[in-house]
Amino acid sequence: MSGVNHAQLAAFLKSRRDRIRPADVGLTAGPRRRVPGLRREEVAQLAGLSADYYTELERGRGAQPSTQVLAALARALRLNGDARDHLFHLADRRVPPAAHGPAAHVQPALLGLLDRLTTTPARVITDLHETLVQNPLAAALLGPPPAVRGPEASFVHRWFTDPGARALYPAEDHPHHSRAFVADLQAVAARRGRDTTVERMVAELRHRSEEFATLWATHDVALRRTDHKRIVHPALGIIELDCHTLFSEDGCQRLLWFTAPPGTEGASQLELLSVIGTQDMKRERAH
Repeated sequence: MSGVNHAQLAAFLKSRRDRIRPADVGLTAGPRRRVPGLRREEVAQLAGLSADYYTELERGRGAQPSTQVLAALARALRLNGDARDHLFHLADRRVPPAAHGPAAHVQPALLGLLDRLTTTPARVITDLHETLVQNPLAAALLGPPPAVRGPEASFVHRWFTDPGARALYPAEDHPHHSRAFVADLQAVAARRGRDTTVERMVAELRHRSEEFATLWATHDVALRRTDHKRIVHPALGIIELDCHTLFSEDGCQRLLWFTAPPGTEGASQLELLSVIGTQDMKRERAH
């Protein structure tokens, strides 16, 4: 570790930004585009950063970016494993050794599929429901990522500790989601084995949430796969959708995408999402 190489970091970010076409990440190019790849503000949007902050990075200024920021940029710029490691080295950060958590590198197979899902909301999450990357329609449906780290990055953790996280679903659906989250976590905990991250989260949730403790004691086990969801959207009201799940081969990551049968109100609402976009959708994420 010898310090941030600001000049090389800036040059690398710009070169990678220039290589990505808007269509590759579900964005519309538009007739007035003058840059070969993405605009700075588009990279910032995809990474969940402010445009000013990202601009400073590309100009070789600012403080050392955090591991979380670097991981978000690697996903936004669709970096492969070697390029992602190079980004971390330029920023004088250690490459995260584990395949778990918000800093995990999105598995190429899932990322490739996500990039092809341009007409339906889609995102990649970890097995603890930490969002890694999402397309613009998912951002419009579910909102931007919460600015949290540690256990709070898991939506399961927030579901049982932060009442605001539950605003995404109608109150009458909360018991169903609580049972599903706990049964899913039971399966993940068994697969991971003696994993300290999972063990600490389970211990904390059992202590902080009576509901979680009661459900955990039932030992119900069921990974979340296809599920019918009613999502409360601030502009469109309740949207009824089917949520589909594709698991990575090792089970550490999942691709989620949302659909509605043709001719239904949900299908019409999904079409409106592409018009509304992500403007002013400052809401909690869900899975």
